[in-house]
Amino acid sequence: MSKSFRKILRVKINLKMIRNLILFIGLIVFTFWFIFKDQDMNELFRIVNSADDKYLLLGIIMMLLYFLTEAYNIRSVLKSLGEKISLLSALKFTWIGFFFSSITPAATGGQPVEVYYMTKENIPGAKGTMALLIELCGFQISTISLAIICAIINPTIVSGGLLALYFIGLLINGFALSLMLIVIFSQKLTKKLINVLVKMLHFFKVKDVEEKKKKFEDSIEKYNECSIYIKTHKKEFIKAILRVFLQIVFYYSVPYCVYRSFGLNTYNFFQIFTMQAVLYTTVSSLPLPGAIGVSESVFLSIFGVVFGKELLSGAMLLNRGITFYLFVVVALVVVIVNAINKKNVKGEIDKKVIELDEELATEN
Repeated sequence: MSKSFRKILRVKINLKMIRNLILFIGLIVFTFWFIFKDQDMNELFRIVNSADDKYLLLGIIMMLLYFLTEAYNIRSVLKSLGEKISLLSALKFTWIGFFFSSITPAATGGQPVEVYYMTKENIPGAKGTMALLIELCGFQISTISLAIICAIINPTIVSGGLLALYFIGLLINGFALSLMLIVIFSQKLTKKLINVLVKMLHFFKVKDVEEKKKKFEDSIEKYNECSIYIKTHKKEFIKAILRVFLQIVFYYSVPYCVYRSFGLNTYNFFQIFTMQAVLYTTVSSLPLPGAIGVSESVFLSIFGVVFGKELLSGAMLLNRGITFYLFVVVALVVVIVNAINKKNVKGEIDKKVIELDEELATEN
C-alpha cells in the first residue's frame, strides 16, 4: 500500500469520524432540548443536587465493574488463544471500542476499531476478532434471555405503546443472534443464505456483487474459526458467557442506585432490574449512535411510575449520565491519550532510526 493511498485512506477515516461526532453531538443537543424545553432548569438542578452522592458513587462503581468484567473476558479469551495482555490493556481496548460504538449508528464502529488497535500492539487480528465475537455472542445471549425472563415476571412493563417497540427490539436482536449462531455452527446453511443474498443483489442490480460475495465469505471465515474455538475451549466459552451475564447485572443495577439516591424504597431491586432489562432490549437495536434520544424517552416512559413526575427528569439525567455520557467522556480521554502515546512512540522510533543512519554514515 503506497504512502499516498494510506494518507488518503486516513483522511477519509478522519472525516467519517468527524461526521459521526457532529451527528452524535447534534443528537445530544436536540434530545436534551426536546426533553427539557418545558422544564424549570433551576428545579431540575435542585433535584439532581438532592441525590445522595454515596448511591451515585455506587452506580459509577457498577459501571466500572461492567467495563472491567468485559476487559477481563477479552483478556481471558486472548490468553486461551496464547496471547498474554494485561487487564489494563484490555480495559483500554474496551473503552476505545465503547467510544467508537457510541458515536456510530447501531454501534457498528466499535469492534473494527478495537481490533485495529489490538493489531497495533502485536495481537493478531484473527485472535482479537475471536475474543470480541465471543464477547458479542455472550452479550446477545445474556440481554435477550434477561429481557424475555424479566418481561414474563413483570409483564406490566411492556404494556401500552412500549409493547410494539419491545417486540421489535426483541425480534431484531433475536434475528441477529440466530444469524450469528447459524454462521458459527452451520457452514452448509450459511452458504445457502449467502447464495440467496447474492441472488437478491443480482435481482436488484446491485453493483460489484461478486466482490461483495467475497467479502461475505471472508467475514464468515472468522465465524468458522469461532466455531472451532468453542468446540475446543468449551469450558472457557461457558465461563465467558457467565461473565457476560455478570457484566449485564452490573449495568442493569445502576437505575436502582439512582432510585435509592433519592431516598426511595417502595420498589425493590429486582423490580427495577426488570424494567432496565426491558428498556435496554427496546432501544439497543435502533440505528442511532448510542441510542441517543430514544433511550431517554423510553426511560421516562418505563420509570415514570417509579420516580414520579417530580423526580423523573432528574433521575433520567443521572442514570443516563452514569451509564453513558460520563464514560463516553472517559473513553474519549483514553482514545486521545492512546493516540498521543502512539505518536510519541513512533517519534522515538523515527528518531532512533535517524540517529543510526547518521552513525553509519559517519563510520563510512
